[in-house]
Amino acid sequence: MARVVRFLIIFAVGVSTCLAQEKKRVAVLDFDYGTVRSAVQAYFGTDQDVGKGISLLLEQKLVQDGKYRVVDRNTMDKILKEQNFSNSDRVDASTAAKIGQILGVSCIIVGSITQFGRDDKHIGVGGGGYGLGKFGLGGVHKNDSKAVVNVTAKMIDVNTAEILAVATGTGESKRGGFGVGGGGGGWSGGGGGGLDMGSSNFGQTILGEAVNAAVASMGEQLDAKADSLPTVKVTYSGVVADVTGNSLVINVGSKAGVKVGDQVTVSRKVKDVKDPSTGAVIKTITDQLGTATITEVDALSATATFSGSGAPKVGDVVASQ
Repeated sequence: MARVVRFLIIFAVGVSTCLAQEKKRVAVLDFDYGTVRSAVQAYFGTDQDVGKGISLLLEQKLVQDGKYRVVDRNTMDKILKEQNFSNSDRVDASTAAKIGQILGVSCIIVGSITQFGRDDKHIGVGGGGYGLGKFGLGGVHKNDSKAVVNVTAKMIDVNTAEILAVATGTGESKRGGFGVGGGGGGWSGGGGGGLDMGSSNFGQTILGEAVNAAVASMGEQLDAKADSLPTVKVTYSGVVADVTGNSLVINVGSKAGVKVGDQVTVSRKVKDVKDPSTGAVIKTITDQLGTATITEVDALSATATFSGSGAPKVGDVVASQ
C-alpha cells in the first residue's frame, strides 16, 4: 500500500511539473532586410535573402535550446502560401497575429535586420625593398576587417497583437593580418546560387561569425522570456462532418487553432431556449456523448478518435475543452 501511495505521489508531482513547464508554440517569420538590402547586394554581388537566413538560424537556435515548440518551416510556408500572405504582410503586427492564429501558435516572432556588412581597412606599403628585399613586386599590405550585424526580434501575441517581448542581437567579428602583393582573398558568397547562412562555409567567414553571434544573443533573450509569457487557451467549436466507426472528421482545423493532441467534447443538441420577447436563441442545451482526441489536422478540418457511451453522428457539436 505504501508503495502504491508513493507511486501516486510521484506521478502527481510529475504531471504537475509537466503542466507547469508546458512550452509555448511559436512560429518564426522571415526577417525584413529592406534597410540593408543595398549593403547585401554590394557584398554578395547580388540580392540574397538574408532575412530568411537569419530566421532559419533563430529557428534552429530556439529548437536546440528547447524553451519553445517551433512550427516546422515547410508546414508554415505551405500554409502561408495557401493563404496568399506576402513577405511585406508579415512585418505588420496585426497581420502577423492573424498568421499566428492560422498556424495555431501562441506567439509569432517577426524581426528586422538593421545592420549587415563589413568595414575593411587597407594599409599599403610600397613595392619591392620591404624587409631587406624579401618581398617582391606588389608590396605588402595590412588588412583590418570588421563585420557588424544588428537584428531585432518581436514576439507578438496572436490574439491581441500585443508585443510581448523584444530582443536585440548584435554581433561583431574582427580580423587583421599581413598579405603580399595585390591578392585579396576572402569568401564573397557571390554568384547566382542562393546563400546558405547555416553552412560551415559561411559560418567561418568574418561576416558569418558576426551573424551567428547576433542570432545567439537574440535567441538567449527570447529564451529568458519563455517562462514569463502569458498562457493563452485557444477555444473553438464545430460540428461532426463524417463518422466512420470511432473515427470522426470535424469541420474545423488549424485555421481555428485545432492541433494534434487536443481533447474535445462531443455533444448533441437537445433544444434551443429562446427569448420569449424577441424569439432569439439565448441558450442551447446539449447532452455530452463523450470525448475525442485530435489525431490529424489540416487547414479546414481535423480527424479525431472518439471515446464515450453515446454514438456520434453527423451534425453533433464538437468543442475544445
